[in-house]
Amino acid sequence: MARRQIRVLHVLGTMNPGGVETWLMHVLRNIDREKYRLDFCIFGTEAGLYAPEAEKLGSTVLRCPKSANPWALGRRFRRILREGKYDVVHSHVHSFSGAVLRWARAEGIPMRIAHSHTTSDGRSRTLMRGAYRRLMKSWIDRYATHGLAASKAAAAALFGKNWQAHGRFRVLYYGIELPPFQEPIDRAQLRRELGIPVGVPVVGHVGRFEKAKNHRFLLEIAAEVVKQQPEVHFLLVGDGLLRQEMESRAKSMGLSENLHFLGVRTDVPRLMCGAMDLVVFPSLWEGLGLIVIEAQIAGLHCIVSDAVPEDVVLSPDSVQFIPLSSGVKYWVMQIIKRLNAPRLGMLPALSEAKCTPFLIQQSLAGLMNVYSPAQNSGGLS
Repeated sequence: MARRQIRVLHVLGTMNPGGVETWLMHVLRNIDREKYRLDFCIFGTEAGLYAPEAEKLGSTVLRCPKSANPWALGRRFRRILREGKYDVVHSHVHSFSGAVLRWARAEGIPMRIAHSHTTSDGRSRTLMRGAYRRLMKSWIDRYATHGLAASKAAAAALFGKNWQAHGRFRVLYYGIELPPFQEPIDRAQLRRELGIPVGVPVVGHVGRFEKAKNHRFLLEIAAEVVKQQPEVHFLLVGDGLLRQEMESRAKSMGLSENLHFLGVRTDVPRLMCGAMDLVVFPSLWEGLGLIVIEAQIAGLHCIVSDAVPEDVVLSPDSVQFIPLSSGVKYWVMQIIKRLNAPRLGMLPALSEAKCTPFLIQQSLAGLMNVYSPAQNSGGLS
């Protein structure tokens, strides 16, 4: 007798490229889609750049935008659950996963997963926000049948410092597809396409324009680097609420010729392998930092803040951690030093990657181990 298809609903803010979304697309491309159906429920205002590809691969992308009325949102979401007849609800919306999983429990969804991808929600520490966090975490503790996290730090942030004492919580690293890093690239052609001189040093950054990514500090770094070495260019990949502000700020700082705002891209491996010489990642907080792993696979040096979990290191020679408190001038000194060092080379980096848990095959196997009990889910709820 054929085993029935497991129906999984992933809940997230958008399907624009980011660490979580890129990993989910790797999962969708590689999973056995006869055994597993993955749908996506979007709480944000737009479906996102990955949505068309997800639909081509057989998924349904459902819109359920957040509103000021949580009861109305709950009714819409519960209707989605009833109509979809899901076996698994896999929530990626940090603290709000508490509400998501509570609604899922009310609809009798047997497997309910809270997935932590960050160490902070980025909100202020008001009394009301504190009460909200405590309520949501109590609901996660009560209604989550499983908890996954992008790193040990992300696990502690959502599930508590003693998360390892609970058998239902575990770290599941993002998995990366290696083939995009192995494709031949005409570096000269790509740089002409981007409007960057062929022979100049290029510093890259990939991330949403939000507080956590610390773009303001990045612009201060760029200004000082360009002051010392005017030939250096910066590629900033991503979009978000702060992008317009950062573009205006860059213009007022006289950086328009050296800073390139590329927006949302789905060809990050191509950009890393063909256009960048160094990646800088000065985050205020991070759940993991998938971009740092991808940059190492591309053979790039990475200079990152010490807020980035050490889990990201594939090769100690590839990643340099610097406290933000060291200041702009020290960061600039290290960036210039690294730009003048030989490129690491992609093949050694790929060799290192094959010895880590960050391949999609390993990540997918771990995820399937979590999902597989849903075949016989009667006792999970």
